[in-house]
Amino acid sequence: MRIHIATDHAGLDFSTHLISHLGAAGHEVIDHGPTGYDALDDYPAFCINAALAVAHDQSQGLDALGVVFGGSGNGEQIAANKVAGIRAALAWNLSTARLAREHNDANVISIGARQHTIEEATSFIDAFIAEPFSGDERHARRIAQLAEYESTGDIAGKNVDQY
Repeated sequence: MRIHIATDHAGLDFSTHLISHLGAAGHEVIDHGPTGYDALDDYPAFCINAALAVAHDQSQGLDALGVVFGGSGNGEQIAANKVAGIRAALAWNLSTARLAREHNDANVISIGARQHTIEEATSFIDAFIAEPFSGDERHARRIAQLAEYESTGDIAGKNVDQY
């Protein structure tokens, strides 16, 4: 599987570990930055680029997921979710990592690098990658509604307010 990763300065040490770990597991890892430490760097472009690459690869039929991380993981998740077709989930334990894939078919996981040990964060990512989407009708229906809103600004028959 191709795994696109991105971080900010808070996750740079974890990035090095993750590239090695995922590569050893047989994944093709593409690092979208940063490549060096800068305490004033800005994560949005790094995370958006990783998410764009995931969306592109998946549109081409490639097996791809994304991993974004920073101090809390919140901003990185928000940035990734700005990309059409991306469902980025913030994971803080094994259950949320697995459920993001199983119920939400998330294609990007976000981790707070300052919130977890490297071992914990790595276990969340491994669980996320290994967990398949259940395909359950109720989950597929909800994901389709999100995609519909993303592309049209409405969900037919669901009374979405229009401002």
